[in-house]
Amino acid sequence: MNIDLSGKRVIVTGASRGIGKAIAKAFADEGALVAVCARNLEPLQAAADEFSQQAGEVIVRSVDVTNSEAVRAFVEEVASAWGGVDVLVNNAGQGQGGNLDTLTPEAILEHANILQMGHFRFTQAVVPHMRSQRWGRIIDINALVGAIPAPDGIPSVINRASCLALSKSLGMSLPKNNILVNSLNMGWINTGQWDRHFKEMPTGVTREEFDQMVLKVVPVGRFGKPEDVVGMVLFLASEYANFISAASIDIAGGMGGQIAYFPTLKRDFSVAMAGKYNNSDGQKDL
Repeated sequence: MNIDLSGKRVIVTGASRGIGKAIAKAFADEGALVAVCARNLEPLQAAADEFSQQAGEVIVRSVDVTNSEAVRAFVEEVASAWGGVDVLVNNAGQGQGGNLDTLTPEAILEHANILQMGHFRFTQAVVPHMRSQRWGRIIDINALVGAIPAPDGIPSVINRASCLALSKSLGMSLPKNNILVNSLNMGWINTGQWDRHFKEMPTGVTREEFDQMVLKVVPVGRFGKPEDVVGMVLFLASEYANFISAASIDIAGGMGGQIAYFPTLKRDFSVAMAGKYNNSDGQKDL
């Protein structure tokens, strides 16, 4: 199979690191014209510098996805420069924890404005260009908790579910214009967030012990890498995926309902490790 994406005009949001960076680089390697955006310009430019030589052209802009005018201006700039937009990868956004006892409604709405409304703003901005050329591919990077709720992390659970519902709805309404919309639901793709989770563990816990605990619920037995996402994105952007729309595809190493057990597993592990190690000096209790 030869996936030819040369000359495709591609927008990738949240492309300064992790999954977005890997996706943008992959399109550049395939000869696409790549436009990337993120809030912070310096790391975004550094990321783009790594693949700009492979790309025919790269547009790099700082864009706040909560700003509708800024989103429209960025999309119009790209469409004007290249004569249209072929592919949108909605990747901007991140997880947020919290539960009924710790959250405020305002915190959930702020997360929603970044995540589900960010997807909506970019999609709304690119669709007129895709309609005029009667060709477009929109790939939404979502999370497994949007498809399979977990008993913690309420903002991520409900806002990712909304993103997934939006993707499915548009995946049914837009194909009449030859615009296909699909969702990729990430499992535990390690882009650095597990380093932060590890730091929450009691003193003395090794990274190996922590990883063994985390990966008990991942059938493949390892964390995903950003590069594990790239192949499906490129496929969905290609002519090989011409009959796929409104699909919800998990990229999670076989993890499904197991995700619901993880909050309990993590709490139990933390308590057990606190008892195993002396928190003051990191030595095992005798």
